[in-house]
Amino acid sequence: MKKLVIIPAYNEAENLEKVVTDIQLHASTFDYIIVNDCSTDHTRYLCEEKGYPVLHLPYNLGIGGAVQAGYLFAERYDYDLAIQFDGDGQHDASYLDALVDAQLESGADMIIGSRFIDKQGFQSTRMRKLGIRFLSSLIGLLCQRRIYDVTSGMRLVNRQVIQDFCAYYPSDYPEPETLALILRRGYRVVEIPVKMRARKRGRSSITPLRSIYYMVKVTLAIFIDALKPNT
Repeated sequence: MKKLVIIPAYNEAENLEKVVTDIQLHASTFDYIIVNDCSTDHTRYLCEEKGYPVLHLPYNLGIGGAVQAGYLFAERYDYDLAIQFDGDGQHDASYLDALVDAQLESGADMIIGSRFIDKQGFQSTRMRKLGIRFLSSLIGLLCQRRIYDVTSGMRLVNRQVIQDFCAYYPSDYPEPETLALILRRGYRVVEIPVKMRARKRGRSSITPLRSIYYMVKVTLAIFIDALKPNT
C-alpha cells in the first residue's frame, strides 16, 4: 500500500525541519511531499538544502490550492492513501499509523484526526472553538452526521476521494466544505482521537478579521452545496 503525506507550507521555514524529522522518526513507511505555496521566507531554500521532496508552486494558491496540488501528485503516482498534515508543527506523526489502521479496520473513505474526542492536547482558542462548534452543528443538520473536529487538517482519504479532490477542491479554508461535500455524496467518514500541539513558531494565516470572513464564506458554501443535486 502506497501512502503519501501531503504537507502544505506557506512561510513555514521555522517549522518544516521539525515536521519532516517527526515523520521520518515516527512514520518511516510513509512517503511525503511538501507543497511550497510560493512562500516568501526561506522555505524554498530549506527544502532544497535538506533535499526534501517538494513541489514549488509558481503562484500563491492558498491552503486549498496547495493541498489539491498534493492530491494531484498522489493521483499521478498511484498512491492508495493520502494524508493531509499541516506544516506548522501542530500535528504529531506518531498518529499516522493509527489513521491507516482505522481506515483498514473500518473501510471508511476519510479518517479525521480529532482533537475534540478525548479533549487532550491543544484545543484551539476560545473563539475558534465556538466557530468549529457552529460549523459542526451546521454540517450535522444538513448532512445528518455529526463530526466534531470539522476543521482538522489531519485527514486521511482513500483513492476514490483523492480522485474527487483532484476534480474539485475549494481554495480557502477547505476542510469543512469538503467534509460536507463528501458526506453528501455518501462517503463514510470516521473520527479518531489525536493530540495536537500549539504552534510554537511563525504566525497563523487566520487573523480575527479573516476568521469572520472564514465563517461567512464557509457557511454560505456549505448551504449552496446542500442545494446541489447529488452527482
